[in-house]
This record gives sequence, structure tokens and C-alpha cells, in this order.
Amino acid sequence: MGKLQAIAKDTAIYGLSSIIGRFLNYLLMPLYTAQLSAASGGYGVITNMYAYVALILVILTFGMETTYFRFTNKTHTDSQTVYSTTLIAVGTVSALFAALVILFISPISSVMGYGDHPQWVLVMAVTVAIDAFLCIPFAHLRQQKKAIKFAALKLLNIVVSILLNVVYFAWMDGKDVGYAFYINLVCTVMLALCLITEYTGFRWRFDARLMRTMLSYSWPILVLGIAGILNQTADKMLFPYFYEGSDMLEQLGIYGACSKIAMIMAMITQAFRFAYEPIVFAGVKDKGQHEMYEQAMKYFIIFTLLAFLMVVGYLDILKYILRRPEYWVGLKVVPIVMAAEIMMGVYFNLSFWYKLIDKTIWGAWFSGLGCAVLLAVNILFVPKYGYMACAWGGFAGYGVAMVASYGVGQKYYPLAYPLKDIGLYLLLAVGAYVAMHYTHALGLWPSLAVNTLLILLFLAVIIRRDLPLSSLPVIGKKFKKISPQTNEASLDSPPPGRRGQGWRRQIRSWPI
Repeated sequence: MGKLQAIAKDTAIYGLSSIIGRFLNYLLMPLYTAQLSAASGGYGVITNMYAYVALILVILTFGMETTYFRFTNKTHTDSQTVYSTTLIAVGTVSALFAALVILFISPISSVMGYGDHPQWVLVMAVTVAIDAFLCIPFAHLRQQKKAIKFAALKLLNIVVSILLNVVYFAWMDGKDVGYAFYINLVCTVMLALCLITEYTGFRWRFDARLMRTMLSYSWPILVLGIAGILNQTADKMLFPYFYEGSDMLEQLGIYGACSKIAMIMAMITQAFRFAYEPIVFAGVKDKGQHEMYEQAMKYFIIFTLLAFLMVVGYLDILKYILRRPEYWVGLKVVPIVMAAEIMMGVYFNLSFWYKLIDKTIWGAWFSGLGCAVLLAVNILFVPKYGYMACAWGGFAGYGVAMVASYGVGQKYYPLAYPLKDIGLYLLLAVGAYVAMHYTHALGLWPSLAVNTLLILLFLAVIIRRDLPLSSLPVIGKKFKKISPQTNEASLDSPPPGRRGQGWRRQIRSWPI
């Protein structure tokens, strides 16, 4: 269970930086929504543009982050050669992309609907090309377990971005949405300079044979990544083409702003991924690895459900992140988008079975299936139901991909996930959510009080069943002093049949 300790430690660092970073980034949303009215469509432009950016970033990295982790840990490969080969490949593709966009900027911007503002498209193309290249140095930091440097640079980028946005949109009272993109480019260039030691000071070498082998591993991941990112962004790209109302950018802005509130799930999943992925590949041959996968899934689901309840329970307060009440009409999408993000996180946890046996093609099939469902829901129902169809399309797409991956995975790489425990927590969370839905009739403060009680009850079940206070670092010492001897003994000597409980003893030895 030592691996769970490492995951918890690195997840804490990545998670803290990710959550703080996203929280700081959230400061841009009230800033944008305060300066850009829903009717102006300004936030709709931001939502639409960054959806394209997310997709292009996946294409330009073409699965080489995961491939780098896999090949740098293979027995007969030189890690430095793997790293330099990956850098050259991603850098070359990114540079070609930027050059093509510059060459054909007029037709590209027209097709995207920004023919009057081609400079927006040009700036974002250059920005995403640099970002794609920087993904590999950041992956290298994760591989080298340099979590602190990774987190510090990510936070620096976000803090500078916020400061520049505040200067323009608040202090200068700016209204030009294009400055959001210009600021992004400035921050990306700054980040590239900060990372210069990660791609200098060694001999760059491109191994063509190695690259061919890596591509055979990475191309299904690329398909998987494209399908996966389309599950997150296709609705925001397709909406302008299928929504029939004249207020298209206004509606897209409302949906994009409200979906931002639900992104706490993306933070948790991203933090977990950053810590979990390198450890999984590095310890692929270790004993007890299966048990670690099973327990990691369980605790991931427990704490994402807790986060879900906290966001939904305090949504009447969180809505003030959106400065203009005209955006609040879209808050009904928040629980749907959060549930979809939880399923995406579960799907990510399930994805390691085909990565570890080098059968990444399965990931392409699962993600492609989920993406097809999402696209079908959007195409069929956006004209009638607007952005609600976008929210339910993501829910359906992730749900289908998750179920398919679990079903096939149990045949090729069976794992004994604690389904009864997971089912219990899921049932409790759904019950609490339904109860929270009806507390709105009580008024603001009574509903918040009841919601808080429901959250505390859910937390109490977690503590009682799976995370006793005496097992926590630092504060656990206080509870061990007052815990009955019989209970303490039960923690150190779990009864037969309860797999994975040894992690509790390990938690007490965390160096905190």
C-alpha cells in the first residue's frame, strides 16, 4: 500500500496547485461576466474559442504524454533518447500547425465564424502550438517527481494571467474580448522561458525507429484523446451550427459560464491523473498493484461524490461567482455536468487496463463510442432543447464509455473493485442530492442548513467506514489517545476478507 501513500502525497501537491489554480482562474469568470453581458455574446466567444483550443491541443500532442511515460519506463529504452525524440516530434508538428494557420488565416477564421476578427484565431493558434510543445517538459517534470516545480510554474502562469486580465478588464474597464487571447499568449511565452532548463543542457537526438514504435502505441491514444476531448468540448463547438435562435452566443455564454462552476470535478480528476499515471507505469511489475487499482478507484469515487454534494449543496452561494443574474438561468446544468465529470474520472481510472497491456486501441473504441453518443444527442436535441441537450449529451457519452470500458476490462484485465461499497456511497449521494433539490422551498438559510447537515452525514459515513479520524496524519494522534484499545487493534489487524485496509496503518507514517 506504499503506492497509495505516494499517490496521496503527489495528488495533494498537484491537487493543491490545480484547485488553487482553478480557483484563481475562476476569478476571471466573475471578471468576464461583469464586463461582458450575456447579450453581448462575449463570454460565448471565449467559450467557443477555448473549446477549439482544447481539441487542437490534444491533436498536436497526439498521445505522446502517456506514450512518453510508457516508453521511458521500458527496460531496453534510454529515457533521455525517449524524451528528446518526443520533444522533437511534438515541437515539429506544433510548428507546422502554426505555420499553416498563419498561411490560411482568412479562410480558417471565416469558417469558424470570426471572419471579422482573424487576429483572435491567429493569436490562439500560436498560443496552442507553444502549449502543445510545453506539455512534454511538464510531463518530464511529473516523471522526475518534481511536483513542486510543476505546481509552482502552473500557478505562476495563472497568477500573471489574472493580474493582466484585471489590469485590462477592471482597471482599464476594457470591453474587447480579444484581450483575453492576447494575455494568454503573453503568459504562454513567459512559461516557455521559465521551462527553458527542461529542454536545454542535453544532446537532442531523434530516434526514427523509436518514434515509429512510439507512434504505434500513441495513435490509438490520439483517437482516444480526440474522442475524449470532443466529449468535453464538441457541444460548445457544435452549438453555433445547430442552435436555431438569434441569441446563439448569449445562450452559449450562459452554458459556458455555468459549466465552469462544475469544473471542480475536472480539477480533482486532473490532480489524480497527474499523480497516478506515472506511478502506475513505473510500478507495472510490482506485487499488489491490482489491489492498489481497486482501492484507488473506491476512494476516487468517494471523494468526488463528496465534492459533488458540496457544490450542489452550496450552489445558491456559488452562483454569485457569475456577477450578472442573467447568467443564473443556466445553473440547472451544474449537477448534470458534474455527474458527467465523475463518470469521466471513473473512465480514466478504468483506462489503465488497456494501457498496461499495450492494447490502447480499446480506448479509441470506447471513447469513440461515447463521442458518437454525445454528437447524436447534440445534433438531434440542441435545436429543440438548447444547451440542456449539451449537458445531457456529455452525461450520456461518458456513461456509455465508462460502462463499455468496465465490461470489456473485466474480461481482459479483471479487477475486484469493491462494488458494494461504491454502490452504498452512490446510493447515499443520490439520496442526499434528491433531498437537497427539495430544500429550496425552505428559503436560502434553512436550505443551506439542511444541506450542510446532509453533507456532514455523508462525511460521517466516510469516517465511520473507510477513513477513521485516528488514521489521519497529524490530527490522528489526538484521536488515537482517546480511542478504545479494541478499536485501535482492529485498525492494525483488519479482519479476514477486508482487502486493502492495510493502507490505514501506512497513513500514520506519512512524513507530515
